[in-house]
Formats: sequence, C-alpha cells, structure tokens
Amino acid sequence: MTKFTEVKASTYAEMSREAAKIIFDDLKAKKDTVLGLATGSTPEGMYDALSTMINEADLDLSEVTTFNLDEYVGLDEGNDQSYHYFMDKNLFSKIDVPKENIHILNGVADDIEKEVKEYEALIDEKGIDIQVLGIGRNGHIAFNEPGTSFDSLTHRVQLTDETIEDNARFFEKKEDVPTEALSMGLATIMKAKKIILLISGANKQEARDLFVSGEVSEDVPVSILHNHPNVILLTDSEARGE
Repeated sequence: MTKFTEVKASTYAEMSREAAKIIFDDLKAKKDTVLGLATGSTPEGMYDALSTMINEADLDLSEVTTFNLDEYVGLDEGNDQSYHYFMDKNLFSKIDVPKENIHILNGVADDIEKEVKEYEALIDEKGIDIQVLGIGRNGHIAFNEPGTSFDSLTHRVQLTDETIEDNARFFEKKEDVPTEALSMGLATIMKAKKIILLISGANKQEARDLFVSGEVSEDVPVSILHNHPNVILLTDSEARGE
C-alpha cells in the first residue's frame, strides 16, 4: 500500500489555493500538461484560485489538454446543470485553453457505447498528468459508486438513490435529476500520473475517515487510490473533524 501525502489546510479557501498551486506549478513546468478535471462544489474554489494565478502570470495554455471525469446522460452542454456548463462557467470562460483541447463526455451522444470507448482511447493516447478528484459521502469518485469494479473503464452508470438525493439540491425538483451518467472508470482514473483528492466540509468527514483508514475494497471506490504511487490528499479542518 502506498502512503499518500496529506496537505492539512485550516480553511476551504486555503485548501483551494494549495490545490491550485500544485496544478499551476505543473502547468508552468510542462507546457503540454494534460489535466483531468472534476465538477461539484468542492473544486469551485480551486478553479477560482487557479484561473487567477494563470491570468496574473499570463501563462500560455495553448498546448494544455483537459479531460473531465463525467457527465449526466440526457443533458446537453447548454443545460445549466450539465458539467459542460459548470466547467465553462467556473474555469474555461476565465482561461485560454483551446476549445479543441477540452474533452468532456457527451451525455446526448447518439451512440453512448461508441462515445465511452472513444473517450477511453483518447485518454490512453494523451495520458493524464494530474487528475483532480472530489469524493462522495459514500466514498464514490466520479460516478463510480460502491461495488464498481476496480477494473472499470469509461462507462455508463445508473446513479444510486443516495447520489440522486445529493444532486437534487442543484435541480428544481428531484424528478429533474438525471438517473444515469457517463463516467471515467476506476482503472481509467488510476492511469493518471498524479492524483489530487480534495475533501472539504464536515459532511465529508466520514468519507475522509473511510479513505484514511487504509482498507482497500470495492465497497469504498476511493480506496483504490491506496494502490496509486502519487496521491496528494488536501483537506480542510472541518473534513478532519477539527
């Protein structure tokens, strides 16, 4: 089992800045960095800090490539709950990554099977340098719920009731929440050279404890990261129960 590094920030803002700095330094060091990106409320602060750092340094991003972890099935990119929309609002509208270098799964693709296979192939071709991850209360990463095979590649997922419940706050009513998504698999995520795992807030304390306990099991998807050689865990004091 690999020992991960934990960066213990006191506040969410500090955690976000620390995460942004890691990515910023990598972008400075390697012009053609390939980023794996996550959505959800946790990385919002990091994207805000990162876009500020990039713009203040006038960093050239013309060779940067990005891949997102997941997208809802049935939401097109114009839908304000789609992850295309989220990424544009929180990051891509603020920085200059060429549009053709931004890759997000298409939840309204005519052929979903073809979509997930081609996405996986493109990740294999490009290789992800740094993958950003958040975590669900039950230890899920991306839309890989408990019980997902550690060998899983990019695939179509039925969302659990708990995840639908957690995501309902973003929609007008629970019935509007998509029940399926497309997601990188756990084996896909493990291909990244470096992984940044962000855990913030008191409601994620249990998820952090699950990960830090070190037990590796398909019942706790995030636990696969113990088999990865380069994981940086960033937490705020609330997630640590302090």
